[in-house]
Amino acid sequence: MDEDTARASPKKWKRDFMKELKKVSYLATPMVTVAVLQYLLQVVSVMMVGHLGQITLSGVAIATSLTNVTGFSLLSGLVGGLETLCGQAYGEKQYDKLGIYTYSAIFSLVLVCIPVCVVWIFMEKLLVLMRQDPLVSHEAQKFSLCLIPALFGGAISKPLVRYLQNQSLIFPMLLSSFIVLCCHVPASWAFIYKFHLGSSGAAMAICISNWLYVVVLAFYIKFSASCTNTRLAFSIDAFRAMGKFFRLAIPSAVMVCLKWWSLEVLILLSGLLPNPKLETSVLSICLTISTLHFTIPYGLGAAASTRVSNELGAGNPDKARVVVWAVMFLAVTETIIISILLFCFRRILGRAYSNEKQVVDYIAVMTPLICASTITDSLQAVISGIARGSGWQHIGAYVNLGAFYLFGIPVAVVLGFVLHLKAKGFWIGIVIGSALQSTVLSVITGFTNWQKQAMKARERVTKGTSLEEN
Repeated sequence: MDEDTARASPKKWKRDFMKELKKVSYLATPMVTVAVLQYLLQVVSVMMVGHLGQITLSGVAIATSLTNVTGFSLLSGLVGGLETLCGQAYGEKQYDKLGIYTYSAIFSLVLVCIPVCVVWIFMEKLLVLMRQDPLVSHEAQKFSLCLIPALFGGAISKPLVRYLQNQSLIFPMLLSSFIVLCCHVPASWAFIYKFHLGSSGAAMAICISNWLYVVVLAFYIKFSASCTNTRLAFSIDAFRAMGKFFRLAIPSAVMVCLKWWSLEVLILLSGLLPNPKLETSVLSICLTISTLHFTIPYGLGAAASTRVSNELGAGNPDKARVVVWAVMFLAVTETIIISILLFCFRRILGRAYSNEKQVVDYIAVMTPLICASTITDSLQAVISGIARGSGWQHIGAYVNLGAFYLFGIPVAVVLGFVLHLKAKGFWIGIVIGSALQSTVLSVITGFTNWQKQAMKARERVTKGTSLEEN
């Protein structure tokens, strides 16, 4: 390399970095909004149900938690396999394969919904075995049974969302989510209050909204000029590709769901602490704050997955590396800002969720730990997106398993029960697990051979023979 080229390289890298920052921001901002709008569907229904009485609210809250853990989060994790396949196929300009992979994902997720429905059908018996109040358990079963159609709607909408996302067609999803939420609010009010259907009405409103989302997305994909080259067309190859999809989808689900499940385990364990009502309430509030914040790094992770998979599929490993730097810069900037804001407002943060001084003060004590978890969550979400875009989800699955179930949860149990730190000890355990997870994933990302990843992406798309990473 001559002297002029050496001087030009840093300038070119900076120019590429700034260009990629714009691209990632363009993708991430609407994706964050889409995630918030989708999250609000359940929030609106739970808020309306809350005015029907304590038993109804408790039943719907428990059912919402369990249906998310056993159903919707599982689908969200599994569909991560499509981010690898569709993203890299689009980068390679193998447009016909987007339809094959999308249909394959839809058929696969519908199959997964069947055993999940069995669990939901016996929700009441499971909750009674877990020593929950019989009346609350019955209310939870009513809600979960009526929510089953929404599960199948999610099995179709989630692959359609990834199909659009991997082509950077984000604004159709944004508009669709906004339309659905605008319809969901009056539908929830009508079913819950006008028709006096209670919790069942709330579930029905969610089902209608989920299927409306499917219809709007399908209508756009069918008639939009933006999808001309990649128009979904059914092929028998979709069934043949199901094995290929599951080999990437299962580790994707494990990578996404393990932390979510670990938090739910700790919330259940908090019922065994002294003053369980206070401890469970505080942990639930902490989880709600953490989940709401997670929509931001989730959008960044989705953008990272799209850009990395597209560039690897196109055979541009250097550009994929620049994407990683750009998205990590945005993640670090975002988490610093959010952590500072949370810490500054720690003494009034709890008032958004409770009027009880004891709860508000407890949340103030927990806020520094929430700040720490926002940092690890941001890094984890972005690196998970990079992993999905690259196709090394199985490595992320192993890391999450070790970080949370070999370290995080055992440490949380010791701190919470043995050292009597209670909810604070539980959250410290999660932060330790998250920190370990983020550190290991960051090291793996730092040592990734992007040239090799680009070769594997090309082989995966063109030949379909390299499904598992070495």
